[in-house]
Amino acid sequence: MSAGMGGFWPEPWLTRSLGYPGLALAAALLLLVLCLNARRTRRPGEPPLIKGWLPYFGQALKLQKDPLGFMTSLQKQYGDIFTLLLGGKYITFILDPFHYTSVAKNQKLSFQIFTNKFLKRVFSIKKMLTDSDLIDEIHSTYQFLQGKHLDILMESTMQNLKQVFEPQLLKTTSWSTEYLLPFCNSVIFEMTFTTIYGNILADDKKTFITELKDDFLKFDEKFTRLASGIPIELLGNIKSVRTKLIKDLTIESLAKLQGMSEVVQRRNDILEKYYTPKDTEIGAHHLGLLWASVTNTVPTMFWAMYYLLRNPKAMAVLRDEIDHLLQSTGQKKGPGFSIYLTREQLDSLVYLESTILEVLRLCSFSGIFRFVQEDLTLHLESQDCCLRKGDFVVIFPPILHHDPEIFEAPDEFRFDRFTENGKKKTTFFKRGKKLKYYHLPFGLGVSKCPGRFLAMVEIKQLLVVLLTYFDLEIIDNKPLELNYSRFLFGIPYPDSDVLFRYKIKS
Repeated sequence: MSAGMGGFWPEPWLTRSLGYPGLALAAALLLLVLCLNARRTRRPGEPPLIKGWLPYFGQALKLQKDPLGFMTSLQKQYGDIFTLLLGGKYITFILDPFHYTSVAKNQKLSFQIFTNKFLKRVFSIKKMLTDSDLIDEIHSTYQFLQGKHLDILMESTMQNLKQVFEPQLLKTTSWSTEYLLPFCNSVIFEMTFTTIYGNILADDKKTFITELKDDFLKFDEKFTRLASGIPIELLGNIKSVRTKLIKDLTIESLAKLQGMSEVVQRRNDILEKYYTPKDTEIGAHHLGLLWASVTNTVPTMFWAMYYLLRNPKAMAVLRDEIDHLLQSTGQKKGPGFSIYLTREQLDSLVYLESTILEVLRLCSFSGIFRFVQEDLTLHLESQDCCLRKGDFVVIFPPILHHDPEIFEAPDEFRFDRFTENGKKKTTFFKRGKKLKYYHLPFGLGVSKCPGRFLAMVEIKQLLVVLLTYFDLEIIDNKPLELNYSRFLFGIPYPDSDVLFRYKIKS
């Protein structure tokens, strides 16, 4: 997960959630904040300050309506650095990619402070606020998501995909019709959960996975409201849903599963050092890991399938690339689930990887956040910039990803954009200078998503299976837009859904 920040805009559910007494209290508190925020003026050396005509909310409504268009217009008017008032918070945006390194390396701009508050609000993880040793030990488990450990996870993922799809592979070749988003939700959730946490051996495995997924989706639906600081008691039944999820992910509950990954085993060992066995915060840690593993992988897979289904040429090139690899490794597509690819072989599928990178370029709307711990002057390539204690600094990659100077026709889906002469393309330029950072869906520096390798592997494996074994056709071939309700939290979901159909290749 590339950490972002939500809650910068009012929502229509507020009246229903708070009721009139609650609204009166909220209004009084809001009035106090409005008065305090209205006093802020720009100091010498600080970036342009854009508060807007709406106190407290500032520019939030405009930003949510059209994030890219609004930020581009501000960039033209104020340059690459400016400060916005958004939901009572002052956030300085850094848009020039040549300035990213200065932000990432500045020790006075903290990612951890933001993250710890985020974990407490959303998952009820409190000990991370006060125990740096726990933080360090949890971070040490990320090594089990890379290298040789990733190879083990890959094998597990493929076995779990086999369990998901093999029953269908043995059926007749008739068409099945589904909505694309629930299909991606179901497959990704089961594949990811069983890969990380293991398989339940009981006969009610499907029921357990389905109920867990449904509760997870209910929790995820309220995610941005929790992250914004809205008390969980004001969000309907979401507290009881979160409590149930945490209970399902305690060490005692997870002990019933078989095939637990190394990363979860190691996390359990660490958590048992810092908590008593019955402490529910252990389950909260696992809910955070599950959320980070699933929440952005699902919409990424959705958009990958959506763009491929609407682009027969791209689909044909990817199928040909996969078929050529299978033939070169002596693998034949027989009845049942029989293919196996190593990580090196997956990485050799340059058009497949380019397709996923292009989807992430088009659809990622994460913000890369840092908290300003004290007043400081940020020394940038083109200018110095004074920052104020208590504010946030944000790198906003969508501006980079949609820059026509870097990416020709940036609003178009081009599956081969990240290939050149049949190889992976890694060289892009702006103002005649080679860019160190040109593609940032997974964050930057210390905030770079530790699960990015597993996420890419899972999406690649799933696409290989679908393109190898199934005929796929879109039914509702309609244009979809991004839903910006999760703006700054990764990959947006679509504003609606489409029907597609699939059948086993004869």
